[in-house]
Amino acid sequence: MLPLFILIPLTGVVLLNLPFAGALRKRAFALVVLLSAMQAAVVVVHPAGFWAETSLMDRFLALDLKAGQLSLVMLLSIGIALFAAAMVGHCTFRDDRQRSHFVSVLLISLIGMNGAVLVADLFSLYVFLEVTSVASFVLIAFNRDLRGLEGAFKYIVLSAVATVLMVSAVALLMMMAGGTGFGQVKAALEAGQGATLARLATGAFVCGLFIKGGLVPFHGWVLGAYSAAPAPASVLLAGIATKVTGVYGLVRLVVTVFPASETINQVLMLVGAVSIVVGALAALGQRDVKRLLAYSSISQVGYIVLGLGCGTPLGIAGAIFHLFNHSVFKSLLFVNAAALEGQLGTTEMDRMGGLGQKMPVTGVTSVIGVLSTAGVPPLSGFWSKLVIIVALWQAYHHAYAVIAVLFSLVTLAYLLVLQRKVFFGKTSDSLAGVREAPREVVAAALVLAGLTLGIGLLFPLLVHTFLLPMSGVF
Repeated sequence: MLPLFILIPLTGVVLLNLPFAGALRKRAFALVVLLSAMQAAVVVVHPAGFWAETSLMDRFLALDLKAGQLSLVMLLSIGIALFAAAMVGHCTFRDDRQRSHFVSVLLISLIGMNGAVLVADLFSLYVFLEVTSVASFVLIAFNRDLRGLEGAFKYIVLSAVATVLMVSAVALLMMMAGGTGFGQVKAALEAGQGATLARLATGAFVCGLFIKGGLVPFHGWVLGAYSAAPAPASVLLAGIATKVTGVYGLVRLVVTVFPASETINQVLMLVGAVSIVVGALAALGQRDVKRLLAYSSISQVGYIVLGLGCGTPLGIAGAIFHLFNHSVFKSLLFVNAAALEGQLGTTEMDRMGGLGQKMPVTGVTSVIGVLSTAGVPPLSGFWSKLVIIVALWQAYHHAYAVIAVLFSLVTLAYLLVLQRKVFFGKTSDSLAGVREAPREVVAAALVLAGLTLGIGLLFPLLVHTFLLPMSGVF
C-alpha cells in the first residue's frame, strides 16, 4: 500500500507527458484534485493496523517505508495543501500546455513529500527532500518573471548550502553506524561511537534543516519565494512543501534518531523563539499581503520548533498538532491571497479596502484563518498553541512560554491590520467592478475554513483520538 503514495503520482507524471495524452492534459488539475482528496481520505478512513501490512510492491520498490502516526499526519497535511493548490491552479493557468507542466511539477513535489515522510533511512530521506526542493525551485520560477527568478535563485543557493551540510552529515553517520537506517544510526549514537563526529554530523544535519525550513537566521529566501511564486505555488510552498523539507525532518530526526540532548533542545527553543519574534515584528511593517504572510509563516514555524525543543511528550504532540494546523490555516490565508491577486491583479494592501462587500466569502474565511493563526479560541490554532505553552510552562521554560503568549498578541495585531485594510472601510471607485473569486478558489477556502473551525470545535474529542496517541508517536 505505502509504495502507491509514490508510484501513483509518478505514473501521473509519465502519463501527462506522453505524446498522445492531450485529453488527459486538459484534465490535469482535475487529476491532482482527485489524487489529493483520495490521499487525505485514505489516511482518515483506514485504521492504524492497515499501514503495517507489507506487500510485494514494498519489496519491488526496494525502499524501507513505514507509516507511523507522524507520517500519517503529514500525509493528511500534504493531501489537504495539494488539494488547495490544485483548486487555485485550475483558475490561474489557462493554457493547456502550461497547466500540464505545472501539474507535472506538482506531482513531482508530491512524490518528494510523500517519500520523505515514509522512508526510514537517512539517505532516502535526503533524496526525497531534494526532490521536493528541486520541484519547489521550479514552482517559484514557473512564470519566468524577474521576481520569480530572483526568489528561485535565493532559494536554490541557500538550499545548496543545506544540501552540502546534509550530505556531509549522512556520510559521517554512515561511517560511524555502517548504514543509514534510522535504527542503525540511533543505536550507534546511543553507544557513543565517535562522539566528536556524531556531534558534528548532528549539528550539520540540523542546520541544513533549519535552512530548508526557513528558520531565523536562515530565513532570507522565504520572503522572495512565497511572495514571487505563482499563487497556487505559494499555497503549496507555505502550506506544506517547506514544512516537509525542514520542519518534518527536524521532528523525525531529533526525536527518533538523535539521542535525547539538552543542548539540542536548548538550540531548538532558542531558534524557535527568535523566529517567533523576528517573523512577527517584521510582519508588522509589511504592506503586501503575501510578504506579510511569508513573515507570519516564519513566526508560526517558530512555535512548532519551540514545542519540539521543549522535549516533553506534550511539547512534541503540540508541535505536531501545530504543524498540521499551520498547513491548514496558512494554506487558507494564501488561498485568500490568491483570490485577491486574481481579482485585483495586486497584493498591495494600500490599493485595497472595503472588499468584504465585494468578496464576502473570501472576507469571512480570511477572518477564520486570521483568528486561528493568532490563536484565538475556539479555532484549531488556539488549541495547538495552548498545548505548546502548557508544555513549556510545565517544563519550567517560563520565559519561552511568556514569549509565545505575547507574540500571539502581536500576531493578532498585524493580521487584524491586514483584515481591516483589505476587507473593511470604503471601496474605492477603482474597485467597483471587483467580484467574488472563482468557484474553485471559493470552494478551497470553504473547505480549509471548515477544517479550521471543525478541528477547533471538536478538539475535546481529538484529545483521545489524536493528541494522546501523538504523545507516544515515537
